[in-house]
Amino acid sequence: MDQVVLRMKGISKRFYAVIALREVSLDLRRGEVHALVGENGAGKSTLMKILSGSYPSASFEGEVEIEGEAVAFTSTYDAERAGIEMIYQEISLNPELSVAENIFLGKLPRRRLPWFIDWKRTHALAREALAQVGLEVGTTQAVRLLSTSQQQMISIAKALYRRPRILVLDEPTSALTDRETETLMRILHSLRAQGISCIYISHKLEEVFNIADRITVLRDGSVISTTPRQEVVAARVVEDMVGRKIEMMYPKVQLPVGQEVLRVEGLTVPSRVPGRNIVENLSFDLKAGEILGLGGLVGSGRSEVVNAIFGSHRRSAGRFFLDGKPVALSSPRDAIRCRMGLLTEDRRVSGFVGTMSIRENVSLASFRKIFGPLFIRRKTERWEVQELSGQLNIKTPSIETNVLNLSGGNQQKVVLAKWLMTDVRILFLDEPTRGIDVGAKVEVYNLMTELARKGVAIVMISSELPELLAMCDRFIVLYGGAIRGSFQREEITEHKFMSAATGVL
Repeated sequence: MDQVVLRMKGISKRFYAVIALREVSLDLRRGEVHALVGENGAGKSTLMKILSGSYPSASFEGEVEIEGEAVAFTSTYDAERAGIEMIYQEISLNPELSVAENIFLGKLPRRRLPWFIDWKRTHALAREALAQVGLEVGTTQAVRLLSTSQQQMISIAKALYRRPRILVLDEPTSALTDRETETLMRILHSLRAQGISCIYISHKLEEVFNIADRITVLRDGSVISTTPRQEVVAARVVEDMVGRKIEMMYPKVQLPVGQEVLRVEGLTVPSRVPGRNIVENLSFDLKAGEILGLGGLVGSGRSEVVNAIFGSHRRSAGRFFLDGKPVALSSPRDAIRCRMGLLTEDRRVSGFVGTMSIRENVSLASFRKIFGPLFIRRKTERWEVQELSGQLNIKTPSIETNVLNLSGGNQQKVVLAKWLMTDVRILFLDEPTRGIDVGAKVEVYNLMTELARKGVAIVMISSELPELLAMCDRFIVLYGGAIRGSFQREEITEHKFMSAATGVL
């Protein structure tokens, strides 16, 4: 494993006035899993986009060597030819194509006559690729009909089937279930044994400590440290990432809970299969200043519950009461009028508008607040957005920056700022810390505590059980679209939670 297969030397990259990378050097050995960690905006993805050819050689300074030979990639195609495959955090499949077509996109098996595709072989090979990652879906299915985690597993299958020399994984488990994550870890151990080298980017430090041979920390575009796994001290890695000591990971404060704000009765959400429901006759209440944990395994109906309440998902039954009075919630507009906000599971799909700036995205749900007699009050809008940008520590040169130019954590803060600008009373947070770094997570936890202190009622969904148990006052656990367990903070344990989530309790 001592043979160096990749060397990146003195890599610097600018985006106008912003320096994304400063003289970064990194090497990768044969059969090694080298983890790259750091806060959102530290430069991890930028460095890997240089390696994958997304940023051509003329757009940065420094050198890239593959097995001792200098390379200059002008496109992702050049990198693929050199044996480099990258699995992106944001799924990059074509939703309208089938599973098989996505796996072999650009490389579809041909018959003897080159303009004819061998569809029988295509689907047979696709089934082999899916079996490698333990995914059981039809190869003729359109990708858009599959869950986010299934789509991510298809991305992994696609990369592995091309037999890369170097595999880059950028937050590969952010959308995966625990079972799928275990499968991926087994695959990585197998790749290591085959001599395939991996660069692994993740904010889940427990995963990193378990799988990595070496860990490199980036902060503000510079390398802070590179440490062999056997010498790793978790607290030191976190300190290197954020540039300060984090005294308390979960800054939860016990606060008095107020009166009932929202009551849900008989909520039923239908599935695409006729005669079946994702959520069945669900009822619960929510109090002012309370953080309610909505738990369960992926597929239990968690996201469907909050989206159905907010009016962004179809429901077949359900009544809602706000401060004890019946209220109609037929659309997101109704929910916003009732001072509700929803931070969705996938920020890129439904959290923000990628063609708009930070300012435009933050004020998107607050037109009533900033609209004058005839025109938008731009001065008021800019002041409000600038204030929220400062409060949430959104790292950007300007509020006019396009939101797609921000890191994942800062994009998440933009979505949060959008709802804070509406002066929410009820806030639904669906995977609020997915794909963001440890420092940004603590900032989100602090924000949740401050909102609860002001009387905002919060429903939190998270696949990370430790953060859910640490941050919530009360818990509802779903299994098969129904409540399987209800617990107060003082009585909940991981064992009780998982027993309810798996239908044992």
